[in-house]
Amino acid sequence: MARWRGVRLSAVLRRAGITREAVDILPRGLDAEYVDKGENLGRVRRPLPVAKAMKDVLLAYEMNGAPLPPDHGFPVRLVVPSWAGIANIKWLGDIQVADEPLFSPWNTRYYRLFGPSYPEEGSPPLTRMNVKSAFELPWDATLPARPRLLHGRSWSGNGRIRRVEVSADGGRTWRPARLPDRHPNPRGWVRWESPWHPDGPGRYELLARATDETGVTQPATVPYSTLGYLFGAVVRHPVTLT
Repeated sequence: MARWRGVRLSAVLRRAGITREAVDILPRGLDAEYVDKGENLGRVRRPLPVAKAMKDVLLAYEMNGAPLPPDHGFPVRLVVPSWAGIANIKWLGDIQVADEPLFSPWNTRYYRLFGPSYPEEGSPPLTRMNVKSAFELPWDATLPARPRLLHGRSWSGNGRIRRVEVSADGGRTWRPARLPDRHPNPRGWVRWESPWHPDGPGRYELLARATDETGVTQPATVPYSTLGYLFGAVVRHPVTLT
């Protein structure tokens, strides 16, 4: 999460003369052309509905009070609040505007949900992020067997996180985590913490599940997706105490 500074995309599109007939825009990056299994798919580009482009999208040229670092999209990038990362095109080079739906490999071949539970062409193109949680611990960490304060973060494309619950026994019991920030950023993650008094050495599974301001809670499982996008199920985080 960062503090971005730039100009609204809507202001630039209006200066360029966008009309009411516009349906989609197609921002394209200046990074190298992408080759998949020998096929050149061109530069990364991802269509964006005009309604979203005109609502809250930023053309960012600063990050945390300094010019964008090269790996974050210098000299300018899109910041598309609440949407999946692919919408936030880096190293922005040009923007196409059209009065009909636009397509690219990044909203047809990629960034859809594919698998047994989805149509052959996949789900609709992915847009808004779902609810997620993560512990601030290495995966399969080994830790001393003593009381500790567990830390983590949760976020949602729907808005603020209202509640986080934590389980230290594989999901048999849950207890509410503490959210130190009473007014978290609606477009960023929220930190949380939960005391843990383990029974002793051994293997444990830590779980965290969040609920956002729309009432959506992370599910225990989600349908299998071959590309793994927007995985939002509760993660079983293994820990060994010694």
